[in-house]
Amino acid sequence: MPPKTVACINSTGRQAASFIRAASAVGWHVRAQIRSNEGLVAEELAELSNVEFIEGDLTGPDRNRLLAGLFANVKIAFINTTHWGDEVAIGKACADAAKKAGVTHYVYSSMPDHSAFGRGWRALPMWSSKFAIENYVRQIGIPATFIYTGIYNNNFSSLPYPLFQMELQDDGSFVWQAPFHPDDPLPWLDAEHDVGPALLQIFKMGPSHWKGQRVTLAFEKLTPIQCCARFARGVGRPVRYVHGPIKIQVTIPSGYREQLDILQETLGDKRAPYFPGLEYPREGRSIWEGYRGIEEYAREVFPIEEYANGLRWMEEGVSTPSEADTESRPITPSGVPAPVRFSGAYTPRSHPEGLDNDFFVGSM
Repeated sequence: MPPKTVACINSTGRQAASFIRAASAVGWHVRAQIRSNEGLVAEELAELSNVEFIEGDLTGPDRNRLLAGLFANVKIAFINTTHWGDEVAIGKACADAAKKAGVTHYVYSSMPDHSAFGRGWRALPMWSSKFAIENYVRQIGIPATFIYTGIYNNNFSSLPYPLFQMELQDDGSFVWQAPFHPDDPLPWLDAEHDVGPALLQIFKMGPSHWKGQRVTLAFEKLTPIQCCARFARGVGRPVRYVHGPIKIQVTIPSGYREQLDILQETLGDKRAPYFPGLEYPREGRSIWEGYRGIEEYAREVFPIEEYANGLRWMEEGVSTPSEADTESRPITPSGVPAPVRFSGAYTPRSHPEGLDNDFFVGSM
């Protein structure tokens, strides 16, 4: 029996790259669209078995020709559109090309449109475009499943990026400031570790099992305070949550600034659920039991990603919090940090989906 062939786009992003690694490992052939074969993630994927690059820009005039080649003789596809270019137009073009090619299971990475729930919530623009594409995929009748991905564990960085900065303090502790209410649960996902294996299982179960269902890929349901507590246990340092506005300390595109402003209002001020009406984490765990939680991520991955970004806090000591500090509800207890040893192997940048002049964080 010949191996399965699967098509992907935006293949150096966290979701697609995770899936390509997993698919290659089990012997599937992957036809992967990339904008450029340069860069560390592209170089890594090029070394995998059974990975064929389709190089080209989906925002360009050759989009239809590129997509026809991508989906030729392919029966399954994983599509995660991004904000580069006209996302809705690209999403519709992908769906049309897949249907024309006879794709029999189309998995699309979507997100909710909060304005659709009649609660006075404004739509987050980078999410509502995905929801519009989901509706189009349903409209044209291609057999599809829709995954909704939680907040990437890998979004955290001590670099001054908005929303998920783990800000390093003088005493060696960290502070995470965000607009989410301290007691509101949030969905968490280690995209690099868990998207790939979960997608493999979704494809193996097939479209007749899912019947157009939305599948929530979030393996932990934690409030910001619970997240900080687990992060602290993993990283071996105090981590304190501060409920406050999003701090903008770097230049960001205007579209991402709008996304953050509305996120602060909808998910922060109005306390709308991150995924209205969707269940997690039981569904994700039923698909993939080997997930990496935030504590394990903070212990095993976060220091290495930080080191790869030129940061050296993990080589320094940490002050023991005072009794008064530990009595404050948002702060979490610390332990003695274990020494971190680095193999010198390549670790992706904390935000490989971003560009220096066009930054945004994961699925947010």
